[in-house]
Amino acid sequence: MSLPDWARAHGAPLFAARIRQQPADFQVTEELDIPFSGDGEHDYLWLEKTGTNTEWLARQLASFAGVPARDVGYAGLKDRHAVTRQWFSVPRWHAPDWDALALEGVRVLEVQRHQRKLKRGAHRANRFRIVLRGESLDAYGDVLEDRVQQIQARGVPNYFGEQRFGRGGGNIALANSWAAGKRLARHKRSIAISTARSFLFNESLHARVTGGTWNTMLPGDTANLDGSGSVFAVDEVDAEISRRCASMDIHPTGVLWGDGAARAAVPTAYEHWLGALEKARVEPGTRSLRLKVDALEATIADDRITLGFALPRGAFATAVLREIAST
Repeated sequence: MSLPDWARAHGAPLFAARIRQQPADFQVTEELDIPFSGDGEHDYLWLEKTGTNTEWLARQLASFAGVPARDVGYAGLKDRHAVTRQWFSVPRWHAPDWDALALEGVRVLEVQRHQRKLKRGAHRANRFRIVLRGESLDAYGDVLEDRVQQIQARGVPNYFGEQRFGRGGGNIALANSWAAGKRLARHKRSIAISTARSFLFNESLHARVTGGTWNTMLPGDTANLDGSGSVFAVDEVDAEISRRCASMDIHPTGVLWGDGAARAAVPTAYEHWLGALEKARVEPGTRSLRLKVDALEATIADDRITLGFALPRGAFATAVLREIAST
């Protein structure tokens, strides 16, 4: 199933481009704010991986160290078709010699010790360096500069990226099967629930973008404090709330549907997902409608444009890319 072309906030893409022509065209560096204790039963490995997915690498580290795979920690899943740098924690029960680790496409950049396992979501942000390739891209310098300034000033809609929905949107069929009552393995069920909630969120964000309120606080919204998981209800939008929203100190949020969340208008084709999420007692949540893009920069050289920027955990680089180019 092809995904909808959800509304953009800054106008049509400026040009067509190709991404991921080679792994180095898409680089992700994890930013972790943990003061290492320097002792303890966990080795923390700062690894660079090329063409390798996070879960596979975690299993290889477990095998090398002689520990169960479930005891290897990492903060988040990183792209496979890319060069990525991220932290892993591995119990040092058998004092592994990390200098002897030999995995294709993997380099050990640093080793630290710490007292606790690395938990999911422990990282602060991800820093991206993405190369866009195309024809005569140097002709777009002025409009690109304008678009970068717009994004810096206003942010972008915080859509879930297409990878959340599987190749060709294939996970949507899985979500439909789950909602229809099909029994799924735990991992598949988790994917189905995540797909349904993400798609419904994108639909609600699309409506706010279309209505011009994706970056505006409305009475009854829940506000998210930038850079944190803190939220609070906004019963009335006064001058102070408006000022904080305009400065991107706070952002309006949308619902991640679950049991107890207020029902909302969704396309008829997906109403059954709401009922299934309620029946499964999925806990509702919120997600910022707006994504603040830090340190955004663009450089042009002949047939390529290199973008650099940082995003908080849980955000997708495609939310930024789609406001600049069609890929």
